[in-house]
Amino acid sequence: MLTDDVRVTPEVNQFVWKQGIRNIPRRVRVRLVRKKNDTEEKGEKFYTEVRLVPVRSFKNLNTEKSRDN
Repeated sequence: MLTDDVRVTPEVNQFVWKQGIRNIPRRVRVRLVRKKNDTEEKGEKFYTEVRLVPVRSFKNLNTEKSRDN
């Protein structure tokens, strides 16, 4: 995504830590979204937001590029 600023949503953090420090999940399905940074005047122009995508099973999943604007 070519951004140094990566922001993880609280849902991803809760999913990773819900079973404790010793039982972290082996797989997590996430969506990365590159957004324009309008709030801060200095620093990077863009940041990457990491969102959780809930799935029932990880079988037969493929990586796909989103065409949303």
